[in-house]
Amino acid sequence: MTTLVFGHKSPDTDSTGSPIIWAWYLNQIKGVDAKPVLLGEPNTEALFMLEHWKLDKPEIIADVDAGQDVVIVDTNNPAELPPSINSANITGIIDHHKLAGGLETAAPLEIRIEPLACTATIMWKMIGSDIAQMPTEIKGAMLTCILSDTLEFRSPTTTQEDKAIAWSLAEDLGVDMTDFASQMFAAKSDVSAFSEAELLRMDSKEYEVGGKQFRVSVLETTSPASILDRKDALMAAMPGVAEEDGADQVLLFVVDILNEEATMLIPNDLTRSVAEKSFDATVSGDTVVLPGVMSRKKQIIPNLKV
Repeated sequence: MTTLVFGHKSPDTDSTGSPIIWAWYLNQIKGVDAKPVLLGEPNTEALFMLEHWKLDKPEIIADVDAGQDVVIVDTNNPAELPPSINSANITGIIDHHKLAGGLETAAPLEIRIEPLACTATIMWKMIGSDIAQMPTEIKGAMLTCILSDTLEFRSPTTTQEDKAIAWSLAEDLGVDMTDFASQMFAAKSDVSAFSEAELLRMDSKEYEVGGKQFRVSVLETTSPASILDRKDALMAAMPGVAEEDGADQVLLFVVDILNEEATMLIPNDLTRSVAEKSFDATVSGDTVVLPGVMSRKKQIIPNLKV
């Protein structure tokens, strides 16, 4: 049976690249028949990675069959995984997020969860000396994932291990990291082709806080004005997206990569209360700037209060 390797829904660069990396390792080094797949359309930065390194876009799947061998990467949260995930045969989990709970396995499995900025960083450590056999395009995906998840080392989730491994990969590939990261972020910032609903779901995760279900959306960009110019339309789309997704509210944070701050949209009293209680902010209009806020995992989710 082919092992399917996949990350979370609304795949970002790490959840697109890491399945490709790990499927290569299973196939070429471990002798396990494996295939990377996605749980949705990748974002614009992930598409840039695939095109730049000449990688095939993995097949998109909606669910898994009972007994299907799978490896889960870049998440351990059932809400971000296929509906039938607990009937699959989960053989491994590689992740850098907190334990969410709710996954069930039919047998013991290999789990590797570390407090690093990127799943690809963990994979680099796990693959070890076999990295020498890794082709250029897979190394390129690994570097792209790390630069994406660390926001070129600006994110507070960044560790020295993430930095050291990225520098090693860049040197090996002959890549100027600053120039390459600029290309990545430019691709991520070009969201003109997406509808408001697509933007709200593009890089989003579901969380329950104080009995409220939130879809927490983050748009990382070097051009925040291009998104904030659509503020009214985005806020108008929020109720419909929330209702369709079974959430009470969409929380949208527009992260300005270069100025290292986030702007949160405030369409109603609930979001105003969340902003004031969570970030000790004073809200006077339909947006609030949160200086230094860059990371959903480390700065947004842990602080959310209603």
